[in-house]
Order: sequence, then C-alpha cells, then structure tokens
Amino acid sequence: MSLLQTAPTCDPDDQWCVWVSELTGNDWLAQAADWLIAKPLALLVLLIIAFVARWLLHRMIDRVTNRAAEGLPTPMLKHKPGKDVPATVLSGRRVQRAQTMGSLLKSIASIVVFTITGITALAQLGFAVGPLIASAGIVGIALGFGAQSLVTDFLSGIFMIVEDQYGVGDAVDLGEAVGTVEAVGLRVTRLRDVEGTVWYVRNGEIIRVGNQSQNWARTVVDVPVSHEQDLFRVQSVLKDVAHEVWEDEDFRSVILEEPEVWGVQDMTPDWITVRVTLKTAPLEQWGVAREMRERIKARFDHLGIELARPARVLIHRDNRAAGEDLETTGAPDGSGTPASS
Repeated sequence: MSLLQTAPTCDPDDQWCVWVSELTGNDWLAQAADWLIAKPLALLVLLIIAFVARWLLHRMIDRVTNRAAEGLPTPMLKHKPGKDVPATVLSGRRVQRAQTMGSLLKSIASIVVFTITGITALAQLGFAVGPLIASAGIVGIALGFGAQSLVTDFLSGIFMIVEDQYGVGDAVDLGEAVGTVEAVGLRVTRLRDVEGTVWYVRNGEIIRVGNQSQNWARTVVDVPVSHEQDLFRVQSVLKDVAHEVWEDEDFRSVILEEPEVWGVQDMTPDWITVRVTLKTAPLEQWGVAREMRERIKARFDHLGIELARPARVLIHRDNRAAGEDLETTGAPDGSGTPASS
C-alpha cells in the first residue's frame, strides 16, 4: 500500500487544508500546510487581536482615570467632596486613588484578555477545551475552599481601594498597627509607625480603619489653667494666638478655616481645661498643634497667666532608721511620686 493511499484526508471544516488538497491533489501536503502555515497564522492573528484589545482597554481605562484625577465626573470614580472641603485638599488624594484604580483595572483587563486568548489558541490547535474549562472550574472551587483567607484578603483589598478607605501617605489606625501607609496591595497593606517599625497587615484581618488624613483634619489644643485665672481673659488670649497662627504666611495654606475657642472642656479640683481648635489640611494637625503650644506658652509668660500646677502634698513620717522626711507630689491622675526632701 502506498503512502498516498494511507495519507489522512482533510477535515471538511478545514477550509485551508481542503483548498491546498484541491490545488495540489496531495493530502500530506495539505495537512503539512495546515500545521505549518494556517495554524501559526491563526495564532498570530489571535495574538495581534489580543494585544490590540488590551491596548484599547488600557487606553479606555487611562481616559477614565485621567478624568477622575482632574475632578471630572466619571461613572466609576466619581467623588463628591463635602461642602466644607476645598478642592485643593482633595486633588492629591483624587489623583492617587485614580492611579490605584487604574492599575487594578489594567491588571484585571490583561488577565481576562490573555486568558480568553489562551483558551481560543488551544481550541485552534485542536485540543478539547470543554474538559479543560470544566477542570479549571473544579480546581478553582477547590482552591476557593482551601484558600478562603487568601480570597478574603483579595476581596477586602479590592473593596478598600474602590471605597477609598485609605491610600499611600495616610496616617491610619488599623487596630493592632498605627502609622503611615507606605503601600496598598490587594493582599496586604504596609505601614510604618512613628518608631520606624514596618507593619504588614492582611487586608482580610482589617475590621475597622481610623483615617487621620482624609479630606481634612483638626488640631485640638487643651490648655489647663488654675481656678484663679480669669476664663474670659484666657479665652480671649487663646483666640488672639490662634488668629496669629492663622494669619501667618507659613500656615495660611495649612489652616482651612477661622480658629475656634470652644471654651471650658473640663473641670477638676486642680485646674480648668480650655479647648481651642483649628481645621487644617490632612497630616498638618500635629505641626499646627506644636506651633500653637509654643505661642501659647510664650504669650502666657508675657501676660503673667499661669498654667495649672498639680497640688503638692507633704507627707511627714518619723523614720528612725534613716531620719528622712518624704515629699509626695500629686499628679493629675491622683498618683504620687515620692521624692527626698
């Protein structure tokens, strides 16, 4: 039996093989042409379509995120600032959030496009993709049950980014860890505390988030004064000091609204606490508070206004062994610290 008699015939659905077979009358040549020319050409076309689709999707995502970063309304990233929050305060955060969302959407788009391309390429090569898809579904379900914590971390990370709970540079309190966010990932969040320790927190373990730098912040300064001081005079001095800081060129872009003296915040047998507040830009509240305390101390010294002092209680006892008298200073919390007199 000759080779031509045992040569495989073309599949009627394979137009390229049928065309070469009719043109040359050789089934072997038709099969070789199908594998060496038709299938590689089809795979090349698939790759070109995949890269073009990926480029178009990335371009569309860039347009959406750029509009969001510029503050233009977009259906996906539209952010409505509060009435009392200036647009300049939100601009940096808006850009950061748009970039994070853009990176996430680009990654998802690339994964979807190349997954579809890979399955289509396998089908083009003649492999049965039905069992492969079914097997992938079973494996996915098994991994979902076996890696529930990982899935929880990823879903929590996606919702944190979409809901804009925090971003890079924010000062946050995540419960066990408190510090400045250095990186926000889909699985973990990295932040650094004031002592320089880097904390890695799984997104699925974050139950609540306290963000100290979102939109605006508030400087709260409590000033304890003695009962002998004139409270109206103290409040007037605090208001003058706060306005001086507000009108200072170095703080003009930091303090957002006119300072307020809220008045008496607390009363104890030893002192009266007067509170003054200033609305500031995010992450600027601590610097403003330090400046306020320095100026309040200097102004009080100049005007002779005394800050509260804890009561001093003298305790005398007969210590025949050492012959000492002990003096105890009362602290605001009621504890005493003994010191040799």
